[in-house]
Amino acid sequence: MANPMLNDKSLEKASTWGPGSAASADTMTQWPPPGMERPVGLDGESRGMTMRGTAWATSVLMALLLLSAAFGWVQTASPTTGFNAAGQQVTNFTIPMLAWVGVGVGFVCLIGLWFRPRMAKFIAPVYALAQGFFVGAISKMYESFQGGIVVQAIGATLAVFLVMLFLYGFRIIKVTDKFRRTVIFATLGIMVFYGVSFIISLFAGAGSVSFLSSSTPLSIGFSVIVAGIAAMNLALDFDFIERGEKMGLDRDFEWYGAFGLLVTIIWLYLELLRLLSKLRN
Repeated sequence: MANPMLNDKSLEKASTWGPGSAASADTMTQWPPPGMERPVGLDGESRGMTMRGTAWATSVLMALLLLSAAFGWVQTASPTTGFNAAGQQVTNFTIPMLAWVGVGVGFVCLIGLWFRPRMAKFIAPVYALAQGFFVGAISKMYESFQGGIVVQAIGATLAVFLVMLFLYGFRIIKVTDKFRRTVIFATLGIMVFYGVSFIISLFAGAGSVSFLSSSTPLSIGFSVIVAGIAAMNLALDFDFIERGEKMGLDRDFEWYGAFGLLVTIIWLYLELLRLLSKLRN
């Protein structure tokens, strides 16, 4: 899942947290102080969003995600072998209920932050912990059938992140309005496609959407495109964080930016994990 919530509307809404707003009252903000563009407290300390602060918030969320993923991994049982009614040997793997609860809690967190972005510093850690359970369980499943794939997926995710950071930092990739709209619409299209596929599988069985998990050239190409769009969302995240600092957004938006970055990283990792699995088959 990507983060189309990190868009111009979010910036416009956040930029209204100036004089007389709840945000300025909570943080004892003078808006704007003479000779300064970013809000500061009565003690002269900066109260605005910074890239350093967002990086720190992202580090905290990533640490929580990894700890939770490790717990989810341990709580997930290894696959078992058995025989079906026809006497054929089959391998069974069960995703623990805790992982599905994590998905549900994560969805509630997404909805909550859509309406209350200032609560990100409280909701984002809960989201990281909840999603970690699911990421750990899914990773254990893939690793059980294809040894070493998790390390490859983590390495690929880190590599894509660093490449995108380099391309954005040196303005090789420029986030224009057209680029932003294209990536957001493509992301929403993928979300709708996955949602429809899930509904179809509920009524017609998983085999009806086997295209998503097969190793055909078309399926692999689809995964490459989706992973590419997930990577492009990183550029939107970087742009949101940079513009947020320049606009002098409230410090609470550091956690909001970190949350958006975490959502994209999780999505990118899962897509790369699926792509690597297809390439191995």
